[in-house]
Amino acid sequence: MNPDAESCPAPAPPRTPDHPRITPPARPAVTATLTPATRASRPLRGAALLAGALLLFACLDATVKHLTAEYPVPLVASVRYAVQLLLMTALLAPSRGRSMLVTQRPWLVAARSMTLVLLTLLMNSALQRLPLAEATALSFAAPLLVVLLAQPLLRERVGWLRGAGVLAGFAGVLLIARPGGHLDPLGVTLALLAACSNAAYQLLSRVLGGTERPVNLLYSSALIGTLCFGLMLPWFLHGPPLTPLRAALFLSLGVTGGVGHLLFTLAFREAPASFLAPISYLQLVWAALLGLLIFGHVPDPLALTGMAVLLAAGVGVAAFGGRRQER
Repeated sequence: MNPDAESCPAPAPPRTPDHPRITPPARPAVTATLTPATRASRPLRGAALLAGALLLFACLDATVKHLTAEYPVPLVASVRYAVQLLLMTALLAPSRGRSMLVTQRPWLVAARSMTLVLLTLLMNSALQRLPLAEATALSFAAPLLVVLLAQPLLRERVGWLRGAGVLAGFAGVLLIARPGGHLDPLGVTLALLAACSNAAYQLLSRVLGGTERPVNLLYSSALIGTLCFGLMLPWFLHGPPLTPLRAALFLSLGVTGGVGHLLFTLAFREAPASFLAPISYLQLVWAALLGLLIFGHVPDPLALTGMAVLLAAGVGVAAFGGRRQER
């Protein structure tokens, strides 16, 4: 969630809590060497790139969960955005210069970035209190919310099959976050609020997708995230002393996020969005495996059932929506 995918939007489901969900990059200027047909000609390579991106996003969430057990959430988020901002500035500023700061609708771009800041704060706080797999699964309520809100807000038609998929997905969410379960109620609330923030982020991304460049949106989010969390730092500069391992983990936040977004964008240059959208739910699998390997956590049977229902519903909604869009 973690999610914060910075590519231009399409009616497909998303990525990881702090890393917003699956949205393909804006179509570049038409050239002789890069056309939609060319990008769609290597679907297996696109799937491999996307699988790698989702693994990096799951690693980012696992690192955040580990660090927020010892350090405040705003401090961890501040380092994550600052490292990403520095990497983008060092790699892109020499060739793009001030053009990275130019947007057509700056107020909407700023609002979108603020929803991502709120998403990061909520999701990182949820990861403090919930197992990695369950927190990731709850965050995948966001694409279902987008489908639910797309008709009244964006005038997008939602058929009965997609509506049934949304209802099934929410049933899976209830199985995971059921009353009386072993999950922390505050953590569940934070994860669901993060999903709502992610849905708002995706809707704004759809609105801005036709006028803004993906790199500019990504850079704006990194800049505003660094400023917002940087202003919080004076009250959250505490925690155990830094060791080489902890410093490496902090630096890895920006690297895994940045490289993940790069692979994510490249994937959509190799394969169509309708093919890649259902693969985004592979992040649930990565999160479950990392939760087992790193934190030794195995979801209970009802939670596993809820994840399976949510996975099937999300893939169905994404696949049906992609086929209908192609037609």
